[in-house]
Amino acid sequence: MIKVYNPADGSLVGEAPDMGIDEVRAAIERTCQAFGPWSRRLAKERGDILRRWFDLVSADRQAFAETMVRENGKCLTEAMGEIDYGLGFIEWYAEEAKRVYGDTIPAHANNAAVMVVKEPVGPTAAITPWNFPFMMITRKVATALAAGCTMIIKPSELTPLTAYKLLDYARRAGIPEGVFEMVTGDPKAIGEAFTGEPRIRKISFTGSTGVGRLLARNSAETLKTMTMELGGNAPFLIFDDADIEEAVAGLVAAKLRNSGQVCISPNRIYVQDGVHDRVVALLEDRLASIRVDQGLQSDFVVGPLINQQAVDKVGALVADAVGRGAVVRRGGKPHAEGGLFYEPTILTGVDDTFPIARTEIFGPVFPIYRFDREDEAVRRANDTDYGLVAYAYTRDAGRFLRLLRELEAGMVILNSGSVGTASVPFGGVKQSGYGREGSHYGIEEYVQVKYVLMSGMDR
Repeated sequence: MIKVYNPADGSLVGEAPDMGIDEVRAAIERTCQAFGPWSRRLAKERGDILRRWFDLVSADRQAFAETMVRENGKCLTEAMGEIDYGLGFIEWYAEEAKRVYGDTIPAHANNAAVMVVKEPVGPTAAITPWNFPFMMITRKVATALAAGCTMIIKPSELTPLTAYKLLDYARRAGIPEGVFEMVTGDPKAIGEAFTGEPRIRKISFTGSTGVGRLLARNSAETLKTMTMELGGNAPFLIFDDADIEEAVAGLVAAKLRNSGQVCISPNRIYVQDGVHDRVVALLEDRLASIRVDQGLQSDFVVGPLINQQAVDKVGALVADAVGRGAVVRRGGKPHAEGGLFYEPTILTGVDDTFPIARTEIFGPVFPIYRFDREDEAVRRANDTDYGLVAYAYTRDAGRFLRLLRELEAGMVILNSGSVGTASVPFGGVKQSGYGREGSHYGIEEYVQVKYVLMSGMDR
């Protein structure tokens, strides 16, 4: 069995199956066998079943949130927010199942008609991370099932309990065995089983760029389609003309979500010279009022990092930056609480050449970079292999238009620290991956186009 521990205090939370390869292959077989019957169901039937899943989970939001807090470490407020976000995908795709439309095309002959229909791509697989153990699963599974695909999921072995609870409620809602399957065990063996099975026609993956590249290479032999949401190195630009109070509030909300362990977390905070000192002072004041603590309480708190490896990584990046000349304005070390807690940290005097500028921090660290001109800020923001999200605060309408054109990211967020809802397309460019999740664009990732010519119609 896989033992699951609470990162806040190290206590044992529960266990999940440590499946051998034969069990994994049996689950893949069920996924493939279930595709035919599920894909032939009416779209409304699939939507109705998803709606029942939504209703059942909604009724037990608190239980799901508490499970998530214990195995993930995020605070209860955030966990409830994630559940509402994830439920939005089930609700959205329960409705979207009925809206996968085709086309008619003017025929090239008098006795013919041309149609384009959309069909589910086939059995699919997904691999999800630990930082959003509820939402990542609902976003992928609801989309696939709405389109008529079946899906087998491998959740993170660090946070499988929320995932199995979702599977249990899916069964209660009437989602059959095979239509939604789940496996846990050795990540390498399961990944190879997914990529090596030719009947699995698509893989959706959220995780590191390195693992994404490996999955893409291994899937090339069977030409699977893929949706990849990979690493990030998000810039957060604050211009002189911004509403500074709102900018700092948006920055704190975006950065401290899940203790900074989020792919869309601001990683490089660029502040224009004229407001630099004010932004840093306001940020210090904001962080002074935020507690670091375990998450099972009503107030917002910064929880622990996921494991000791994460703490060591954050600490090494901060120490390296300080060694190169950065100044610690707040924090800069593991929290007095001990364990896996790390103090929210502000660094000033950071340079683009430091490793912290090139590495996804995944912790509650605010590295502040100065800039002078808009073109300089854009150039530096784009100077990364990644392109998931870019944030900017400004009240200049012309700059709005320039930024949305010039920032190299799949998502450009202006005057807000919030990115996603079920109705918008989530995804990146460059080494942050390809494909989109959410919105009507998301379901297009799970269908294929079939051209139909009907000729001889004058006979």
